[in-house]
Amino acid sequence: MDETSLPKLLFSSLALDPKILRAIEETGYTEPTPIQAQAIPHVIAGRDLMAMAQTGTGKTAAFTLPMLQRLLPHASSSASPARHPIRALILAPTRELAIQVHENVVTYSKHVPLRTTVVYGGTDIKAQKPALMGGVEILVATPGRLLDHVESKNLQLNQVQVLILDEADRMLDMGFMPDLKRILALLPKQRQTLLFSATFSEDIKKLAQEFLVDPVTVETARRNAAGENIKQSVLMVEQHDKFHAMVELIRSRDVKQVLIFTRTKLSAAHVAKQLERSGIPSDAIHGDKTQQERIKALDAFKAGTILALTATDVAARGLDIDQLPLVINFELPMHAEDYVHRIGRTGRAGALGEAISLIDSDEVRRLVEIEKLLNRKFERVQAPASTAQSNYHKPLKAAPSRSPTHSSHAHHGHKSAPVDDWFSKPYEPSAATPKAAEARPSAPAPNKPQRQVAALFRSKS
Repeated sequence: MDETSLPKLLFSSLALDPKILRAIEETGYTEPTPIQAQAIPHVIAGRDLMAMAQTGTGKTAAFTLPMLQRLLPHASSSASPARHPIRALILAPTRELAIQVHENVVTYSKHVPLRTTVVYGGTDIKAQKPALMGGVEILVATPGRLLDHVESKNLQLNQVQVLILDEADRMLDMGFMPDLKRILALLPKQRQTLLFSATFSEDIKKLAQEFLVDPVTVETARRNAAGENIKQSVLMVEQHDKFHAMVELIRSRDVKQVLIFTRTKLSAAHVAKQLERSGIPSDAIHGDKTQQERIKALDAFKAGTILALTATDVAARGLDIDQLPLVINFELPMHAEDYVHRIGRTGRAGALGEAISLIDSDEVRRLVEIEKLLNRKFERVQAPASTAQSNYHKPLKAAPSRSPTHSSHAHHGHKSAPVDDWFSKPYEPSAATPKAAEARPSAPAPNKPQRQVAALFRSKS
């Protein structure tokens, strides 16, 4: 459906309860975005749905608002956990996205007696148990941690009426298909299933055929398209000169915030430390950091305490930063689709944004794949000669002598470090920690005399 053909709508015309409309009004919104205007009526009507829209166009509200409307008949102010079974399950691929979705649910449900909580890995599972045992109608979860709770018998999914898969393509990319099948087997067959994503793929279509029943398809942007309000450019610069080029870009644009993407955890940490040394307040989020450290870094970035935030692709989904002016691809992603999600952190909700990719000779192949995906050709602009002054390729004192961002990547066919796959492993139940004696060979007692061993070979005299 052409978005320009849609009449101007107000949320008040979408058959939403006054309590939900009150929460929407308090956020300052009056008109739904195209994805919201098209999806909400179908969801309220109880249809299964496949919905695709660019990131930053309001997908979360597109499924949260009608979901709340459908659950209102079950709303209860009773303190009994039995009156608050899980009726809606929202699955997200990463902790950041799960937290963001939960915050939206809390915002829009604050005037209705529906309980919600979020569970994700990287934190103590015991701390999440009380909220589940107290009863919640809406549960936001990452697949692995949800299955952890199932194994621990902390929740039941036999009364779920609505299942929502957010960023479903990312879940498949990250290897969550076995987990999804396990979870879906625990749900009632009679349910409503909603599949939301920024991109569609053949695998997504197969998933929909397997788990959705006669779904309505809503698409408000060209498949795998990047936002038209994002200015995209390419700067050709070799790996050892990238850091200086990036610093020049940040300083020349005088921005208050810049999000920088790398391929690996080590690169993200290394770039952040070098930026700090260059006088640019920075931090990094990646899989080696605890959840509290990541939240602290994100909060500091949103508050303006730090100017630059470096991140791996695990953060490409779920980061919602108002008016983010600039995204820099310090290294191109392994998968072309991730480029769309990276740059989608800027230019959100109609705002203008800019995305700049720094590309060395080893990354041209990845650039061509991105151009094929977007059906466009980027102008290759050569970096100014002044960028050759960088010291970025020199390793940090505390870092190994061969950093993943070392200039040797451009020589001798050296392969790039593997992509950050901290979240990419399918669910495996936590195993007991092996005993120390089983984990490593035992050493001889310090005071025990060593056994004499006869020499078997002796040189002839």
